[in-house]
Amino acid sequence: MPSKNKQPEIPLPKSWGTHVKSAILHVIALGQYALTYSRSWAADSSNQRVRLKAECDRLEQEVALRGEEIRIKDVRMAQIGPQRRPHYPATERMAILELRATRGWSLEQAAKVLLVTADTISSWVRRIDEAGSEALVQTCQPVNKFPDCVRYLVQRLKTLCPSLGKQKIAQVLCRAGLHLGTTTVGRILKEDPHPNPAEKQAASPQVAEEVPQVEKAPAEAAQGVVTAKRIHHVWHVDLTLVPTQLGFWAPWLPFSLALCWPFAYWVAVVIDHFSRRAMGFAVFKKEPHSQHVRTFLGRVMHQAQAKPKYLICDQGKQFWCEGFKDWCRHRKGIRPRFGAVGQHGSIAVVERFIQTVKVECTRRLLVSLRVKTFRQELSWFTVWYNQHRPHSTLGGRTPDEVYFRQRPANRSPRFEPRALWPRPAPCALPQVLVKGQPGVRIELEVSYQHSRKHLPIAVIRRAA
Repeated sequence: MPSKNKQPEIPLPKSWGTHVKSAILHVIALGQYALTYSRSWAADSSNQRVRLKAECDRLEQEVALRGEEIRIKDVRMAQIGPQRRPHYPATERMAILELRATRGWSLEQAAKVLLVTADTISSWVRRIDEAGSEALVQTCQPVNKFPDCVRYLVQRLKTLCPSLGKQKIAQVLCRAGLHLGTTTVGRILKEDPHPNPAEKQAASPQVAEEVPQVEKAPAEAAQGVVTAKRIHHVWHVDLTLVPTQLGFWAPWLPFSLALCWPFAYWVAVVIDHFSRRAMGFAVFKKEPHSQHVRTFLGRVMHQAQAKPKYLICDQGKQFWCEGFKDWCRHRKGIRPRFGAVGQHGSIAVVERFIQTVKVECTRRLLVSLRVKTFRQELSWFTVWYNQHRPHSTLGGRTPDEVYFRQRPANRSPRFEPRALWPRPAPCALPQVLVKGQPGVRIELEVSYQHSRKHLPIAVIRRAA
């Protein structure tokens, strides 16, 4: 007879051994979803200690994941022999020695962490006092001459704000009073920390016009094309999804369809076509209905004390319905226009703004599971976008400068660091007068909107 204490046996499915690796990925993904859901309750709690514990747990997981990423990359580099690995630049060797001094590492510890040999670190220490451009270990070049000063400003701004490209850096410096061409900035960013002082720098002018180029707004094919001619003439509205865990992937149903909080937020945005100004946004925990979108649009119109003549959107179910069309035409006197399905660029203006929000905001921070905190982050980004971020379509001006008809900052008198530069000689566009005498020494000050590193505000001042 079978024993009463014998545990029941659960038969394993056939060929289960061939799917172990897939099962591991599925378990990890589902476990992450379970953690996200659990943290969402704590992050949205009214108890501050519970919220802090949830945030602390989330940051600890982020640190652990970053450490795993570094370990994986180190494993790949370790497969290459020490003699065949790429060499560190001279300035990075100095940075390694500074890190070793800060950490208190021995030669073996520093070599193990940075994937070099102990003899290599030892040789750097012995030759640290070498001078000249051929020195094995070098510090950053001092800012004492004009070419060095300009290079330092550009490279420093790129270090502080790595998300800025060469065109955006040129526009930011132009608004601060230093007019450089896009190609000049690109060339400086490619140069070594110790450039040749005799190398000539030719500032290539940008093609930028004072009056913004008005693009044709996409419209319903049967109703013709709409062109934005003034402020509040054409608005764009659209919805997008922002994940809380940097991605949506999940292996099994129904988790792969959980496009709602706490796994993602639904965000609605409204853009004025002429000024490119973000008129407002709304955050939803789940996909909003048409009534929610109409309420949001009504609130934006009330805050702006204006309404558009045309409202351009896609053919989502929130917009392509009789309720939305009737609300626009009869209650608000707005003519709705809808982008063509599958046509590239039908609602390009608002789609470009959404891409900017994701690239320069949500992907550069840990999206909070607390709705109030996430809404505050979007509010800070919107204010920074409207007031401080130059727009290429507007000729380097900001949306607020166009919207409120303010004098563009890039049209103010500029600094001229070149001592022998003739005052009437042209520079990078736009052409403006020189402030003071040529050859002035300048310095860069970078602040951040509400201490957010992804929201820089650059100012150039005369050096004391």
